[in-house]
Amino acid sequence: MGVFVFLPLVLPLTALPIARLAEQHLHPRSAAWLLTSVAVVLAACSTFCLGLLVVVGTAQLPGNPLPDSWSDPEVREAVPYDEVAGKTAIVALLLVVVACARTVRRHLRFRSRAHRALVGLPDVPAYASAYGAVPGLAILDDELPYGYALPGSPGRIVVSTGLLSCLNQGERAALLAHEHAHLAGRHHRLLLAVRLAGCANPFLRPLAAAVTYSTERWADEEAAYATGDRRTTARAVGKAALFSHQAPPPGFAAFASAGPVPRRVAALLGPVPPRRSWPPALTRAGMAAYVAAAGTAASTVSALNAASALFLVLEAATPL
Repeated sequence: MGVFVFLPLVLPLTALPIARLAEQHLHPRSAAWLLTSVAVVLAACSTFCLGLLVVVGTAQLPGNPLPDSWSDPEVREAVPYDEVAGKTAIVALLLVVVACARTVRRHLRFRSRAHRALVGLPDVPAYASAYGAVPGLAILDDELPYGYALPGSPGRIVVSTGLLSCLNQGERAALLAHEHAHLAGRHHRLLLAVRLAGCANPFLRPLAAAVTYSTERWADEEAAYATGDRRTTARAVGKAALFSHQAPPPGFAAFASAGPVPRRVAALLGPVPPRRSWPPALTRAGMAAYVAAAGTAASTVSALNAASALFLVLEAATPL
């Protein structure tokens, strides 16, 4: 197993350059999917290798349920600094499990509470149809301006009267089209996946911010296409962020939310982003994408190599 078991723990660093550059050189849809895919694979490999280290660490603990032969010197020699690495991995894996459980619990709890709060509140299909969004629009009588997409079966678009009063007719159309894009693109799944990846390995946390921005830009572009007016969509984004005082918890997409709004507005006032799924090779973004791909591949190979080596060592140490 050797040092290969440690590589997936640090190889997520190779994804940091593309996290900063993808939004500038890829269509937001492509950037969101690329960054999420890289984050999930790297997090899976990192967690898997922590599990392998836990096996070695657990074998050293008195009263462990593993076979006695698994604590033989041959098993410990398979991991450099086995005494420190094995026991540290036990603590690290427990922290990963707790962080992921808390993130999922918070996500599901907010969805459950939000859906319960909307029980009995009628949808506004005529209003939604007039502005080009799907049925399932819930308008809350609240002076605080906010709006967000609430996933579920079916999903609903939640908008306050306070936010609607800040926007004109064209901007309301952009608002509803934006939230429709969040539901249609299942953006909440991407956001949750990349947040869990950040829980599994702290080096992946910058990708969560990049995916959050990319999903917002993705929805902005869909809204601009649906309304046929990029300037009106940009104005709606700016006004909603200016008046907004409430944002959903992490893992949910919102139109009227804080964040890099000036960049979103500037992008909408510029040309339509190219619909490429991979940046040109001879550019900084292209090289960063290849570095991230190489790091992801190396992490996968290292995890498989470490697993195979540990399996062979344990098989040799286990009596027939």
